[in-house]
Amino acid sequence: MIRRPVAWVVAVLLFAEAFGVAALNWFLGVVVDRQDMSLAGLDPHMMSVSSKIGGIAFGLYFALCGLVALLVALRDRPPAGFGRVLLISAAVVHGVLGAFTWGLVGWPAFLFMVLVLALIVLLLMTYDRPGEPADAVPGKSGDGPPVSAPPAPTAP
Repeated sequence: MIRRPVAWVVAVLLFAEAFGVAALNWFLGVVVDRQDMSLAGLDPHMMSVSSKIGGIAFGLYFALCGLVALLVALRDRPPAGFGRVLLISAAVVHGVLGAFTWGLVGWPAFLFMVLVLALIVLLLMTYDRPGEPADAVPGKSGDGPPVSAPPAPTAP
């Protein structure tokens, strides 16, 4: 099946992205701190510290999403509860970041964001629970008479 390899790939990508986001924000914080310039009267030290804290927080968020994907890959069970919500929020974040990266960074970063978004959605959809078995015939139930659709409404 495709479910476990997709979960492994999503986990690896999210862990790599967690490290990359944290490292990039840490680097930007160091650059701001060394320039010692004010931006519209803001304290440069505060901008540096907030960039580092934001990078660590965002990196931990992606690492937690990667941990959920890793647990899905190891257990071969769908994410449930908080893990499912976390992966859905990661998909939304990648959609929004993809929209921003198209204009600010360029199309290669956009393609990466869309790829990760597609893999997260694929992970969520392959573990989706169907309402009935795949071999069931629509319109028939096994215990009673055949089930039919309600009559179509008629116009007056």
